[in-house]
Amino acid sequence: MAERFRGYLPVVVDVETAGFNPHTDALLEIAAVTLVMDEEGYLHTDQTFSANILPFEGANLEKSALAFTGIDPWNPLRAAQDETTALESIFKPIRKAIKANGCKRAILVGHNASFDHSFVCQAAERNQIKRNPFHPFSTFDTATLGGLACGQTVLAKACEVAGIEFDARQAHSAIYDTEKTAELFCLVVNRWKDLGGWDWIMAAR
Repeated sequence: MAERFRGYLPVVVDVETAGFNPHTDALLEIAAVTLVMDEEGYLHTDQTFSANILPFEGANLEKSALAFTGIDPWNPLRAAQDETTALESIFKPIRKAIKANGCKRAILVGHNASFDHSFVCQAAERNQIKRNPFHPFSTFDTATLGGLACGQTVLAKACEVAGIEFDARQAHSAIYDTEKTAELFCLVVNRWKDLGGWDWIMAAR
């Protein structure tokens, strides 16, 4: 794994938020899927971690965003945690996976990854979490990869082309979207391997 991605461990992340501004709008859900590589060099999903999050003090809650996701931030059934607790519950197993795979850091994989990355990093900074496992600016974006490999940039449509089952009724849940994004990322990476792309890179080294 470390050799394949230049010492970085791909970790798939999706967030659900109360708006588009990571500085002002609440982070409400986060999910992460770690990946493993088998002996033949194929990538697979491993474990899923998730947390529901309470809006930080003074956070903006856009009504349109809440209507889109269907999240009630104050519903007690969410068992939501404060940002620090929630982020550490995600970061801790990621750090463990980084070490287990001989990598030096995680790299965030997401669908329109800059959005998820901005919310995760801003929340980590806001809560003074110094051991953020993710690269500070680099990401892998499955919207871009889906456009390249499947001719589609929308997650549901890219999954459809790729033959990955996608239930639109479960979309916009951090766990569901993360797991589907992880399946798509693994498929694209593995297809590239099957086409000889990785062998070509190794031969050129």
